Amino acid sequence: MIPNQRALFDIPEDVVYLNCASQGPLMKSVCEAGETGVLRKAHPWTNFRQESAADAEESRALFARLIGAKADDVALVPSTSYGVAVAASNLPISKGSRIVLLQDQFPSNFHAWRLRAMEESAELAIVARPDDGDWTGAVLAEIDSRTSLVSLPPCHWTDGSALDLARIGAMCRSVGAAFVIDATQAAGAMPLDVRTLRPDFMTCSGYKWLLCPYSTSFLYAAPHRQDGVPIEHYRWSVAGVPATGPKRGDDLDETPGARRYDMGERNNPINTIMTVAALKQLVEWTPAAIAETLAPLTGRVWEGAAARGHAVPPNAHRVPHFIGLRVPGGPPPDIMARMAARNVHISLRGDSIRVSPHLYNSPDDIDRFFDVLDAVL
Repeated sequence: MIPNQRALFDIPEDVVYLNCASQGPLMKSVCEAGETGVLRKAHPWTNFRQESAADAEESRALFARLIGAKADDVALVPSTSYGVAVAASNLPISKGSRIVLLQDQFPSNFHAWRLRAMEESAELAIVARPDDGDWTGAVLAEIDSRTSLVSLPPCHWTDGSALDLARIGAMCRSVGAAFVIDATQAAGAMPLDVRTLRPDFMTCSGYKWLLCPYSTSFLYAAPHRQDGVPIEHYRWSVAGVPATGPKRGDDLDETPGARRYDMGERNNPINTIMTVAALKQLVEWTPAAIAETLAPLTGRVWEGAAARGHAVPPNAHRVPHFIGLRVPGGPPPDIMARMAARNVHISLRGDSIRVSPHLYNSPDDIDRFFDVLDAVL
């Protein structure tokens, strides 16, 4: 269990922030690193290029540690949708085959597959939300010899309903289907090990549970998927100053591992140093300890919601770090604004009131959430 870390964040005492699944607040140390990065850009005659490149490599290595990978397996990308686009452009989809997705899956991990399905006359197999909360069983029932690809999150973004990706990945391999993971709502907040999950690609945004700046994201590519084609082409930041004239060489030359999928302008002088500061702290805490610390808080939400007759995912089928509850008749559409007016910040995702704490929250914050929720409802 990790002691309360509110002192590391700039969160006023009267604010109850339970919305990390939407935007993770930056730690003070990350903001200080950002100030250093801004001064790098203000003084471009210094050696900031080398410093930023070194920070980019360190951030790659730190993220790899969080997911059980090697630095060479990780690409630096600007968004989850970018990572999914790389996967979609490099994975084969057989004509007439099936692509398995979840009902109401987050758009970043949906539209690229819908377009591929249209291109290849493939079928989108949308797994309906199961009444018993067991997404894993529902997904496994949809995977068969016709399946060419399965692209899923570790949990549903609206309410924290969990999926057993190790079992699903094993099923994918047994039928020869590619396996892609959108880890945005899990990476940094719960254990994820690509050596166990064995996806072809796994991507995630950094501005939520990784507590990184916006436009910082990561893409894991399995070793057997590191010879693909990137979705943008450049040379400068890959192999130094490019040659001039017609013989510039292929931008994939001398690009080890997943780095060939890196975004252009990866050596951002501001974001890279901020990302290093954030990921160093997460590596020190460890996702396992974060999950163990947050579990009692979401458990307190589960108990309070159940006592009030609100629907929540079964304890056996939910992640430890966030939870969604559904109230009879549905919540007021302006519930976020009404609760924010009382300094309690949550998200409404569909008909799910999503509560996503972090290490700056306490049991008192959960009690305050219910006091305000009861008043609003």
